[in-house]
Amino acid sequence: MNEITEKTIDIDEILNGKMGAKAKYVPGFVRRWLKHIVHQDEVNAYLWESRDKVGVDWLEECVRYLDMTLHVKGRENLPPVDDGKLYTYVSNHPLGGADGVALGAIIGRHCDGQFRYLVNDLLMNLPGLAPLCIPINKTGSQSRQFPAMVEAGFKSDLHMLMFPAGLCSRKINGKIHDLPWTKTFITKSVQTHRDVVPIHFSGQNSNKFYRLANWSKKLGIKFNVAMLFLVDEMYKNVHKEFTVTIGKPIPWQTFDKSKTPVQWAEYVEDKVYQLNSND
Repeated sequence: MNEITEKTIDIDEILNGKMGAKAKYVPGFVRRWLKHIVHQDEVNAYLWESRDKVGVDWLEECVRYLDMTLHVKGRENLPPVDDGKLYTYVSNHPLGGADGVALGAIIGRHCDGQFRYLVNDLLMNLPGLAPLCIPINKTGSQSRQFPAMVEAGFKSDLHMLMFPAGLCSRKINGKIHDLPWTKTFITKSVQTHRDVVPIHFSGQNSNKFYRLANWSKKLGIKFNVAMLFLVDEMYKNVHKEFTVTIGKPIPWQTFDKSKTPVQWAEYVEDKVYQLNSND
């Protein structure tokens, strides 16, 4: 885990880690802009002030810091913590940051911290969050160790919390919706006999964010440019209210051979969005 210092998030160090020797070619004005857009000073101040907290305690402190008001519906659908079973919690990903923090706080408190995220590896730079994470490299080539890490996570005695879209929601045909869900949570939940708990999280990012994401796609830019703005979007969502709707667990036996794993993933995705329409 990274040491917590007064400059835990260091764009210069991240560039060096991601780009190696090529980092020296990044102009100073680009570095300054990156530090501004990721709120480097504000985030570091918060990390320093909350340095005594880790795991679920850190997540709950983060919810307070962002002044998020969470309305949880269907809390009775959360599985009993003493039923001896393991679960895969899956959710849509409208915000790309604050939603993950909020759900981790809710699920983590419910299961006494006995869970792990599958998350973007950049979040490993957050010391309070890192112990709860199995990192996914979304900024470059997939880590060779990733399949093994996923396997270990699902075979552990910990619950899993996933955003199967991988990236945060986009504006598609005028509606805020996830990109197609990947099948990993289906195949691994079946293999490890985990029921799947569907969760819907309300909220959206700015229109500017969606325009940027769509233009990046149209221009064929492989790097996820929009991801750079997620911290900025998080600060835009400070002081807001969100509704978290928890559905009934779906038995792993549901995911039989009548559909492919990809089709079952789409089935669960539809179930998640139906939770919102049932509000």
